Amino acid sequence: MKLFDAHFHIIDYEFPVFENQGYLPPSYNVVDYQRDTACFEIAGGAIVSGSFQGFDQDYLVKSLKLLGPTFCGVTQLPFTVSDEEIEKLHMDGVRALRFNVKRGGSEDLSKLDYLARRVYDLAGWHSELYIDAKELPSIASTIETLPAISIDHLGLSAEGLPHLLRLVDRGVRVKATGFGRVELNVEKALKEIYQANPKALMFGTDLPSTRAKRPFETADIEIIQGLFNVKEAEEILYKNAYNWYFMR
Repeated sequence: MKLFDAHFHIIDYEFPVFENQGYLPPSYNVVDYQRDTACFEIAGGAIVSGSFQGFDQDYLVKSLKLLGPTFCGVTQLPFTVSDEEIEKLHMDGVRALRFNVKRGGSEDLSKLDYLARRVYDLAGWHSELYIDAKELPSIASTIETLPAISIDHLGLSAEGLPHLLRLVDRGVRVKATGFGRVELNVEKALKEIYQANPKALMFGTDLPSTRAKRPFETADIEIIQGLFNVKEAEEILYKNAYNWYFMR
């Protein structure tokens, strides 16, 4: 089945990589990613900037050129970024802004309302949050008013799932990624999110699965194929994410 990998990382030590919470990731370049996904029908995807990359854009631009036009970037930007910089990144293939609440390395969450609206109005980007969903109630009123938001890794926790589902019902999308790093019943979360909004779930490998308790496995795709019929699985594994990144 054709896949759109909505969440993976490239770690290229030709460019700045910063220690985060005492952690430095291993190198993982485009060739490594292509090797690890060669057995899948990867038809596109989204390279996501990590906490250890801060506001560096050069690694992302290089990786997008190597992977081609069916791939896009999710970047971290400072509050001070200019309109011209955003427009240039859009031309380079970036399509979303990330706030890394869990690990840091991105702009502060207090800037979410301003920056999320700004990149959407200027370039049509959505904003992505790496956050434990149990923390969502404190910012739910803001998220509900923003034009386009997604949440990483199924919201991470069972405690946060009810809060996540309330936002999914209001149009927030969810990355079906990082099954080896979450603290919840993956099958239950997938079914409940799909029931709340069939367009919400977007598959990603989360490669190279930095700091996860276990890395991505082919079995993660098989979980989705086992829970949903062929049409539904196609939406989760390809169509939902492709439309979210490229058709809005």
